[in-house]
Amino acid sequence: MPANDKPGRSSTSVTDQEALDFHSQGRPGKLEISPTKPMATQRDLSLAYSPGVAVPVKAIAADPSKAYDYTTRGNMVAVISNGTAILGLGNLGALASKPVMEGKSVLFKRFADVDSIDLEVDTENVEEFINCVRFLGPSFGGINLEDIKAPECFIIEQRLREIMDIPVFHDDQHGTAIIAAAGLINALTLTGRDFKTTKLVCNGAGAAAIACIELIKSMGFNPANIILCDTKGVIYQGRTEGMNQWKSAHAVKTDRRTLTEAMDGADVVFGLSQKGALSEEMIRSMADRPIIFAMANPDPEITPEEVARIRDDAIMATGRSDYPNQVNNVLGFPYIFRGALDVHASTINEAMKIAAAQALASLAKEDVPDDVAAAYQGNRPRFGPQYIIPVPFDPRLISAIPVAVAKAAMESGVARKQIPNLAAYGRQLSARRDPIASTLQRIYERVRRQPKRIVFAEGEEVQMMRSALAYANQELGTALLLGREDRMRETAEREGIDLDRPGIQLVNARISKRTGAYTDYLYARLQRQGYLFRDAQRLINNDRNHFAACMVAMGDADGMVTGITRNYSTALDDVRRCIDPKPGHRVIGVSLALCRGRTVLVADTAVHDMPSAEELADIAEEAADLARRLGYVPRVALLAYSTFGHPSGERSERVREAVNILDKRRVDFEYDGEMAADVALNAKVMEQYPFCRLSGTANVLVMPAFHSASISTKMLQELGGSTVIGPLLVGLDKSVQIVSMTAKDSDIVNMAALAAHNANS
Repeated sequence: MPANDKPGRSSTSVTDQEALDFHSQGRPGKLEISPTKPMATQRDLSLAYSPGVAVPVKAIAADPSKAYDYTTRGNMVAVISNGTAILGLGNLGALASKPVMEGKSVLFKRFADVDSIDLEVDTENVEEFINCVRFLGPSFGGINLEDIKAPECFIIEQRLREIMDIPVFHDDQHGTAIIAAAGLINALTLTGRDFKTTKLVCNGAGAAAIACIELIKSMGFNPANIILCDTKGVIYQGRTEGMNQWKSAHAVKTDRRTLTEAMDGADVVFGLSQKGALSEEMIRSMADRPIIFAMANPDPEITPEEVARIRDDAIMATGRSDYPNQVNNVLGFPYIFRGALDVHASTINEAMKIAAAQALASLAKEDVPDDVAAAYQGNRPRFGPQYIIPVPFDPRLISAIPVAVAKAAMESGVARKQIPNLAAYGRQLSARRDPIASTLQRIYERVRRQPKRIVFAEGEEVQMMRSALAYANQELGTALLLGREDRMRETAEREGIDLDRPGIQLVNARISKRTGAYTDYLYARLQRQGYLFRDAQRLINNDRNHFAACMVAMGDADGMVTGITRNYSTALDDVRRCIDPKPGHRVIGVSLALCRGRTVLVADTAVHDMPSAEELADIAEEAADLARRLGYVPRVALLAYSTFGHPSGERSERVREAVNILDKRRVDFEYDGEMAADVALNAKVMEQYPFCRLSGTANVLVMPAFHSASISTKMLQELGGSTVIGPLLVGLDKSVQIVSMTAKDSDIVNMAALAAHNANS
């Protein structure tokens, strides 16, 4: 199976039970449909359906292009499969392919804000499949074919492209080809080669391999210098065994007959076959500075470690996320469709595919922005052998690839809509990406590079055990489960949780050799606060939060996560008996809220009840600092019920005073206040106040009181459909995160990762 966007064994592998739980929790599956217009009143319903809906119906009947204006067609892609080639699992049928197709739809939305629906067609008959899809054309702006076996996939795609007036794109073929071509462009640049003279061997003659060869030939690669191999050896002119029309199109005149012979002196090898297909002897026989794309998934034809043992001059790419230069289809298909949809393209042609590959190659040569560099623990990746392909969470992809694709579509004559200002289009695209998902991805990648020991304080609870297992499985570090070992093992056996896997360590406070040291440490802190030695001893022996916090305070762990058995304020009190604030910092809670594609940080959502002006200024500084650490340029709005003096009130006066305090401190971030929430968050409303210091809408909101902060974030989550992460605990000298008592496994893992990330900061 070629490298693509699908899961394989890597640093992000999960257990079977975790995967089943993920897909079944809450509403089963990964997709839902939500209206984009209000449906609150009778008038809303009259406009949405009868009689109002008749108006756009007539408009579309008179001018079919109006469907892009009045319906979802212009942002809707169908992901369609018959399940004959699911992942690397083979022909398991249409129904079994549904989780994969739903996942593909999720990726469309996550990376490029393209709405998508999955359709599973229960037939292996080519004509039936084609007829099913062709008549669905009016519903969609594009068709993404997926997991259809060769050679049927070639026939299906070609026929549908001929008879449909919207893009039809088989991603298993072209997605891999586009990303591989981008990497090849840069690898040739680094090794001083060109498309005309380079010698390339492609091992594997399936859909992805054929597409790779066809694309690089259309980009100028000399066909005579490409040797295609399948399981029977070299595909040469005159061969008859195991041939078909697609292989025959790439047969060359050569006396080489085996893969080993073909590899001798080759400059480049594309592996789109299976694990172990490339031997050390083959790699050793290649030319100087060989380019090796071992793209079989989940296990490459040869690993970078194996290549490194025999030569030190190779440039490598694989389909794996735990190696540099991942050939990952998610770098391509969401953005290619984004650009195609936005110009109402009738097809995705070679010019658009080449434009996507060239844009990807160019992006890898540019300076890496801070929010990508943050994932590399300060080691900013630079264009070179270890960085020839951008990483999937690069925020520039959304503004680079669609613009290139749209431009190519317009220039090649397949666009039915013109975009006059491509620079403005790129800026609009940047606003559509999912900041929280990108932020979490960067955090996870950074933690994997410096794994941390995180204490899961309530280790006897099932949620904590499952979260610890997920933390370990994702190779974020060591999960220290704190509790009574017999209780933990009894619960784990009942729930089917493996506590003996690498990365999980059980810690029993009762028998720990560190109990005495923790007691002495805690007593030294609390003895002048009315605590006797036996009180400190009791807290260490009987309360897991105190034991866990002392582990972190004394360096036996890097961070901790707690909260599912007691409320936030109680857990925070426990922790603060053991850990001080950072010198010069204030402890606050900050929630991250993702609201319709934009992220705002809301503070303080956990600690200060009715903050003074001085405290509000401190909160603003802490929140701005966190925003920077998460990769954002902070624009801080100090909120009130009033805006710049109207109406006046005591709370507003405190906010105005906080702004004056920040003025005196001469802080190095944008801030202003007091202002109402709509002024801070709505650019048009903000325009009414031209003196406002913010250069754009705020991404950090400082609330006038804990009550308003907590209420607003909970309302956003429950009524607005927003995703809220946190509150994140900020300002302690050691890394601690507290979850809510209703936290799900995924919430706890996110907070554990954030605790590990803060330990890195």
